[in-house]
Amino acid sequence: MRYLILFFIGALLSSSLTAQSLSPLTVEKIMRDPKWMGTQPGTPQWDINGSTVYFTWNPDNNTSDSIYYITAGNKTPVKATPQEKTNILYASAVTYNTKRTAYVYVKDGDIFYTTLKPARTLRITQTADWESNPGFYFNDSRIVYSRSQNLYAWDISTGTTEQLTEIKTEGSTAPAAAPPMGRGAGGGGRGGQGAGNQNTNKQDEWLKNDQLFLFEVLRQRDDNRKERERYNKSVEQPAKRGIQLQGKTLRGLNLSPDGRFVSYILSPQPAASSVSTFVPDYVTASGYTTNIPSRTKVGSVQTPNEFYIYDRTLDTIYSFSTDSIPGILDAPDYAKDYPALFKKKPENRKLNWGSANWSPDGKYATIQIRALDNKDKWIMGWDAATKKLTLVNRERNEAWIGGPGGWRSGGWIDPVTTWYQSEESGYAHIYTFNFNTGKKTQLTNGNYEVQDAQLSNNNQYFYITTNEVHPGEKHFYRLHIASGKKERITIMEGANNVTLSPDEKQIAFLYSTPTQPWELYIQANQPGAKPQQITFKARSAEFNSYAWRQPDVISFTAADGAQVYARVYKPANPHPGKPAVLFVHGAGYLQNAHKWWSSYFREYMFNNLLADAGYYVMDIDYRGSAGYGRDWRTGIYRHMGGKDLSDHVDAVKYMTQNFGVNPKNIGIYGGSYGGFISLMALFTEPEVFKSGAALRPVTDWANYNHGYTANILNEPAQDSIAYKRSSPIYFAGGLKGNLLMCHGVVDDNVHYQDVVKLSQKLIELGKDNWELASYPVESHGFVEPSSWTDEYKRILKLFETTLKN
Repeated sequence: MRYLILFFIGALLSSSLTAQSLSPLTVEKIMRDPKWMGTQPGTPQWDINGSTVYFTWNPDNNTSDSIYYITAGNKTPVKATPQEKTNILYASAVTYNTKRTAYVYVKDGDIFYTTLKPARTLRITQTADWESNPGFYFNDSRIVYSRSQNLYAWDISTGTTEQLTEIKTEGSTAPAAAPPMGRGAGGGGRGGQGAGNQNTNKQDEWLKNDQLFLFEVLRQRDDNRKERERYNKSVEQPAKRGIQLQGKTLRGLNLSPDGRFVSYILSPQPAASSVSTFVPDYVTASGYTTNIPSRTKVGSVQTPNEFYIYDRTLDTIYSFSTDSIPGILDAPDYAKDYPALFKKKPENRKLNWGSANWSPDGKYATIQIRALDNKDKWIMGWDAATKKLTLVNRERNEAWIGGPGGWRSGGWIDPVTTWYQSEESGYAHIYTFNFNTGKKTQLTNGNYEVQDAQLSNNNQYFYITTNEVHPGEKHFYRLHIASGKKERITIMEGANNVTLSPDEKQIAFLYSTPTQPWELYIQANQPGAKPQQITFKARSAEFNSYAWRQPDVISFTAADGAQVYARVYKPANPHPGKPAVLFVHGAGYLQNAHKWWSSYFREYMFNNLLADAGYYVMDIDYRGSAGYGRDWRTGIYRHMGGKDLSDHVDAVKYMTQNFGVNPKNIGIYGGSYGGFISLMALFTEPEVFKSGAALRPVTDWANYNHGYTANILNEPAQDSIAYKRSSPIYFAGGLKGNLLMCHGVVDDNVHYQDVVKLSQKLIELGKDNWELASYPVESHGFVEPSSWTDEYKRILKLFETTLKN
């Protein structure tokens, strides 16, 4: 009888779960605060001893995450107390000496020194100033750190402190922020004046003319803008006791290990003609409209920086002419489209220098240099004996330099061998260069990407993460440098984001699949080792009550023969009208047709909802997406809305041929770059796409920021062809289908101005099959569940009323 009762209860529970799983998803359900889904751990970090793993977690659904930890003896997560959090010393926060017998770190703005045998910790600074970036120098005899823009050395044997640099700020308009020592960023400063600034540049003149061309309402207004800066070469000069800032900003202060040389970067003040934008905020506590300061637009004047090395022994500063850099005069290929612009005598291109990366003995340094036109990256080597620069590697790309590790400066395997990453083979791989022989060696090779690389403590191995198994998987390997032998450490299909223990004997990693959000695991750092799951709460009971689809990860052949990877959601009961929807991921350079948990989890749930409603749904990694190498990444160069859009057209053909979808009932939706593609789809392929939802879309690339846009389309004043064939606003007349636009009013990324301009254009064109939904309190990434709900109810209504004929 007891077993009969248990069976009966089990049947009831099973029936209840089945009923829940069959109950329909609703937009209201899936767009709630994501806490309803479960709680995922984040940012695992090892302590200095390698015995404890700390991570963020929120199993109690508090306002914010807390710090939890596990130990070697207790794998059950424990919440850290406030006192325990104060005393955490992460392995990533310390710097060891050469023999790894002592380390230094920063705590509360002061420098601490710890020896392992005997175990002793000494506080070596206690000041009101903030000290930072400590390290061992002078053959490990001194600890050098930064304070108020200068470098100081504390002698371990005597306890005395010496000031190593004297930064002189005469002529500075304001003191520079305390610079980092080590791998500091070398980018030039950017910024600008308010909207009322009367200074002009070519970009603003182009932009104004473009607006006059676009809008009848603006054609009655006229103004001119122009002005450029030229790079000023410098030569070797006496230091006059110290480093003169000359009104510029100091960055990347970096001492050679022997303490003789100090490398640094000077960035000019932002160009006065660079006009910053602002975003009006209408819903404010004061009741007044306020302006939120924002970025400049693409084409704003970019100021090159300057690189110097200061010889402390000779009190001499060395600066570097760019004349000897290979290809410094090379014009971009697109110059042939603008003979008038490029007819004058070539000049040295403007550059940004990165920080020096010193060899262990200080005899050499490598400096990574980037052309401001984004076409070249050089690694130059500096010989401390001859004071000369030599070429280590030049990577040229007529589109733009990038990819995994594209701007990683690499490091040193031994005193004469440096390593770096490059896409020169077509995929991001690891290379070495020997300063004695001049030989370059490629350590990894194949049609896959090395997405992360870390040198082992003994410099005999690399620990790398690649997508060699499948473009949609991430696995962790140990690569033996001398033999080239590679061992795979992780085994589970999906993504494995690994954090290595300080002794390299264990790994902690976050793991996920398309249907399983991230959970924390721990494992021995050996091939074939069994992973142990630590957390189990990424999926709540309510989330588990629905049978979420495992999307098929497939590939299909595009019109030009390329293989396009995709996720496919198939309906159990297709609607008689056989409708289909394409979801377009944002960011452009991002991957979503993969085998791990998507950052687009709301869209993942919405795609399940669409499949329940009878739609086929496909989500593709179109041209320009991450994970597929250099040529895929740059396939959108000078024509956004070209191959990235044609890949979606080919996706429709694939669904028509393989799933029998009705080519007359095709919808498309996406946000940011996905919104841009949705607009281009409706404007330039109106016979393919019947309806679309463009969320926070770029409508005119001349409105977007410089760092992203200039890579792909160059600058508007120099390559107007690229902008006019890539911006939806020029093709708005092609709209035939049904368009929904949604945009946050306080979007400081893709400004609300974009959708306002396009609305005006659609009004002037007399289009009436479109609508705009504005969200007054939302920026680019929506925060309020009510906004997400309203937005996706509108998207669902659009598809339900237009695609089910």
